[in-house]
Amino acid sequence: MLNLEDRIEIVETKVDRLEGLLGHFIVQTEMLINRLERQQEQRAVQLEQRATQLEQRATQLEQQAEKDRQQWQEHLRQSDERWERRWLEFQQQLDDANQRWEKQRAEMDQRWEKQRAEDRQHWNKRWGELAQKMGTIAEDIVAPNLPRIARVHFGCQDLEDFMVRRKVKNKQDPSKRREFDVIAVCADKVLINETKSTPSVEAINDFINALAEVTDYFPEYQGKTIIPIFASLYLDDDLVNYLTKKRIYALAMGDETMELLNGQRFALIKE
Repeated sequence: MLNLEDRIEIVETKVDRLEGLLGHFIVQTEMLINRLERQQEQRAVQLEQRATQLEQRATQLEQQAEKDRQQWQEHLRQSDERWERRWLEFQQQLDDANQRWEKQRAEMDQRWEKQRAEDRQHWNKRWGELAQKMGTIAEDIVAPNLPRIARVHFGCQDLEDFMVRRKVKNKQDPSKRREFDVIAVCADKVLINETKSTPSVEAINDFINALAEVTDYFPEYQGKTIIPIFASLYLDDDLVNYLTKKRIYALAMGDETMELLNGQRFALIKE
């Protein structure tokens, strides 16, 4: 059995060994802690460096995005300008084409209208010549136009009577007979027409003499305004002036139909 001193010695030995182990453990632990601290510091530095790199990359990306955005906006602006120029050029070309077409159409219309007028004049002349040869100017040309002349120039909207080649006795002297080429009667006016294929001053004077006897042939026309109209296919200026001087309307062929040649020179009718 060990004595007390041996026991103490054994305990001291164990304590020394434990102290050694504890010191070694403490040293190892401190070394491990130091190593971990260094690693953490290195990791922190690395993380900071990574964060800096990421921030720099983010800044670069943001700058690149802004650059790309500006480039895209510039591209769009240039593209818009190109399309605007092309659209303006297209509109100008379209306007030019429209103007050329309108000019060509106007020229064609003018040529067509000129040709139509020439054709109308030609056929009116041919028709008039044929009617003149056949002696039917009053029936074929003057009579169809007289209702329009009465309506437009003298306000005769509703004709009460219309006669062509009217042969009638003189009511004052039944031995006298006379033929009136065309007569148009409305409420308060009577249009008396004399038509000649070869007009002359003598023919006009004969018409004047006939006008003086109108109420002898037609007593019912008493109180109505007598409107004398002398007609032919063509009336020269001298005859028109003579008719105007005698206060007789001159009716002749115009471009399209028969027209009063001196209707603006005087007014026989007072409305």
